[in-house]
Amino acid sequence: MLLKKLFLCFSLALVLSGCASNSSLNLNTDKAPKKINQTIIEPSQDTSDKQPLDNPAKLPLKPVEVPNILGLQTKKIGWSWKYLLKSNADLLSKYQGYAFGDITSKEIYLTFDEGYENGFTASILDTLKANNVQAAFFVTGPFVTGTFNGVNNIDLVKRMSSEGHLIANHSVHHKSMPSFIDENAFNAELTGVQSAVDSIKGTKMSKFFRPPMGEFSELSLYYTQKLGYKSIFFSLAYNDWDPKNQPDPLMAKQTLLKETKPGMICLLHAVSKTNALILDDLIKEWKLQGYKFKSLNELP
Repeated sequence: MLLKKLFLCFSLALVLSGCASNSSLNLNTDKAPKKINQTIIEPSQDTSDKQPLDNPAKLPLKPVEVPNILGLQTKKIGWSWKYLLKSNADLLSKYQGYAFGDITSKEIYLTFDEGYENGFTASILDTLKANNVQAAFFVTGPFVTGTFNGVNNIDLVKRMSSEGHLIANHSVHHKSMPSFIDENAFNAELTGVQSAVDSIKGTKMSKFFRPPMGEFSELSLYYTQKLGYKSIFFSLAYNDWDPKNQPDPLMAKQTLLKETKPGMICLLHAVSKTNALILDDLIKEWKLQGYKFKSLNELP
């Protein structure tokens, strides 16, 4: 009889112990944070970095990759104007991407990338105005909101608009766009610049986007198109983006003229002193060769 009572007590203790354990587990589960599948933007440790945005060695934000739920290719592709793979051409055609215009016509689409201001944009605008040429300026967020020698770049943006140039998008942070898998993080890179430009009285962002470094993926092209933008690459560019290593003006001019072809989208960096020096001669020589200057709005 005593053994039977001890057995019953032992069994009851085990049951009560199990109930307590399960109750505790359920409470912890209810309080546990749910894992959300999204890209997290983390600030870098070094926020004092002042690296120019057109030379993207260190930048203030980094995306954390998440799974691609759309099933589109996320592989990073580096654009080259010297050769065009059929697969790249097919992707551009599918997602409204351009690297050239009408290759049967002697026309040029002149574009400038504006990662930051280096003191030459006003001179470039003077030259364009003197030659009656309209261009497209691809601006980053820091360019729009930044200053140079104490003067706000907003005045330059206003002048671009008032003189008939297109203000186009070059992203907020000048990062490789294929690294943004999450759509919201990707969109913020474009809408941030668009909001900054549209907030300036008398200016409006044109729906053209140039991916920083010419890097793209199928997914990034899709996201760009979904936002209503056309992806603009280039069919002529050269090493002009490093202010500390500027090309010789004569050699630069010869290089650009030698590589000029009908329908080309020409990329020049506005931070380049060389470009500011040779631009007038370039435009005049292109005109002598029978080339006409077109707006990106006139792309076929």
